[in-house]
Amino acid sequence: MSMQPVAHSVALGNGITPTLAELVALRAAAQGRRPPRRGRHGVSGQALSPQRGRGMEYAESREYTIGDDARHIDWRLTARSGRPHTKLFQAERERLTLIVADTAPSLYFGTRVRFKSVQAARAGAIAAWAAVRDGDRIAALRGNGSEPPVAPASGPRGALRVLDALVRWYAQPPAGDAGLGVALDHARRVLRPGSRLLVLADPASIMAIPDERWPSLAMHNEVIVLLLSDPLERVPPRATLPFASAGHRVELDLAADAPRQRWRQEFVRPLEATLARLPARGIRVQVLSSEMPSDAWLPIFGKTRAG
Repeated sequence: MSMQPVAHSVALGNGITPTLAELVALRAAAQGRRPPRRGRHGVSGQALSPQRGRGMEYAESREYTIGDDARHIDWRLTARSGRPHTKLFQAERERLTLIVADTAPSLYFGTRVRFKSVQAARAGAIAAWAAVRDGDRIAALRGNGSEPPVAPASGPRGALRVLDALVRWYAQPPAGDAGLGVALDHARRVLRPGSRLLVLADPASIMAIPDERWPSLAMHNEVIVLLLSDPLERVPPRATLPFASAGHRVELDLAADAPRQRWRQEFVRPLEATLARLPARGIRVQVLSSEMPSDAWLPIFGKTRAG
């Protein structure tokens, strides 16, 4: 179905295009939530390497041997065991948070609060600020053969580079969109083991990705897919609705069974299928509807992997 709903309930100039100011303002929402630190790839905060050294994170204690630094004596264990023990620490390294932005034309509409594209930009901003909170480097990319990714950088400067890109990408459908598959190809070249990958996508774009593409991404990385949706897509009213198709206004009678079935095939089944199939491949998936708080998905950012 190539038709797109005509958005009446989104006020002009409010929720149609993202602004840098609103994305910057989301910093408080993202950094106000601090998930507990975990050991697997350091899924919040600094990522922990398997190498043992004299870093910042305590790993274990072992018996003292000649040459160990006396400053790291584990006095409690030494007292309990009667033999001197020393503490070992895990070396730290910066983790990468990579945001992959789907820029399919189907994202640029909405009927509640904001366009799906604006919600995608806001969710990406939440992820960028959460990455700053956790000490990560931040990068972003979309499916385009000529535009390079936003290079990884840490701190507020890295986040602002990503936010600027999200504003550009989601202001209107960008030229040269090559699809989510191309974006994931780029992502695979950028990711390193232990990275976090956030995919902002329309359910139809996810459906176009073969199932076998996902396990390789999730094997060594934390992968989250946010499905951008609108209430009209999931539960259309039994009424005649106006649509724009190839520059023309048409009307669709969604009170009839046949159009409703076609509607479900186009909008509802891709969402349901994605929710059913990706968790089994190590991907965490959540629906982020256009009327929801943009940080509603944040509790899953940093949890252990699905499956």
